[in-house]
Amino acid sequence: MKEDITLFGKCPYETAQKIFSGKWAIVVIHHLAGKTLRFGELHRKIPGITQTTLTKQLRILEDYGLVERYVYPVVPPKVEYTLTNIGNEFVPVLEQFEKFGDKYIKFINNDKM
Repeated sequence: MKEDITLFGKCPYETAQKIFSGKWAIVVIHHLAGKTLRFGELHRKIPGITQTTLTKQLRILEDYGLVERYVYPVVPPKVEYTLTNIGNEFVPVLEQFEKFGDKYIKFINNDKM
């Protein structure tokens, strides 16, 4: 049997790839950048994601320490999500993704003309 070798926590590329491998991870972090949102607010900002998938993605990002969940002791329950300090470290990378995405959109639109 082949030994499972992981470079998570050793190689920066593999570590980042693992953390952000979820389909919605980057989008969730984008929407939490600079703000705190309740679950419903976040869900409305991401068309196409199910509540179940959003819950799973938030839990994964919490497990990695990028997102913090705060549950208020009230009825009905009030839960807010915000980026942690290490989660906020990813915001400049998001800004670069946005720049690249804009350039790529222009590229594919010009290529089709």
